[in-house]
Amino acid sequence: MVKKYPFSRRGFKINTQGSKMSKEMQELQKQWHSMMQTIHTNSNVVAFMNSRVGQYLDDHPFVALSLLVFIAVSSIPVAFFLIFVVTTAIVACMGVIVMEGVVISVGGIALLCVLCGLGVVSLAVSGVLSICYMAFSTLINYWYTPNSMVKKQEANGNSLLQSSPPVLDPSDKNMKSE
Repeated sequence: MVKKYPFSRRGFKINTQGSKMSKEMQELQKQWHSMMQTIHTNSNVVAFMNSRVGQYLDDHPFVALSLLVFIAVSSIPVAFFLIFVVTTAIVACMGVIVMEGVVISVGGIALLCVLCGLGVVSLAVSGVLSICYMAFSTLINYWYTPNSMVKKQEANGNSLLQSSPPVLDPSDKNMKSE
């Protein structure tokens, strides 16, 4: 039995056959489903997903993953920069106003360089995660192919192996001669 859970507009299918999957995997799927339902019923998430940006990110998952990785990775340098700005502002209140401008300018340039580097790293990580997702989903779909589908195809005369192509008869009257 294949259930379809609407995690996005497209959704995805989860194979829940008991004979092939362990009880731990089924329990993990149930927990994952309940967590995703909680997230998707949140009013802030629903409002965001109905906005233009939410719909764009739903249609372009690689951009959404890249943006998520960039935000997660860049939060620490931005926090350090904000601490740095507050510290220099406190020092500026003590009378070092010129030094504050120079130091914040140098810090801003350093932050810009770090964020550009993190942008490239987040694109690379998103690419690797996307490739891993495609590879693992292909492997899981291959490993958990239901035996009933294979038996049904064999019963209908469809084989999983390609049959040889038909041989053309050279004495066929319908062929065009040059």
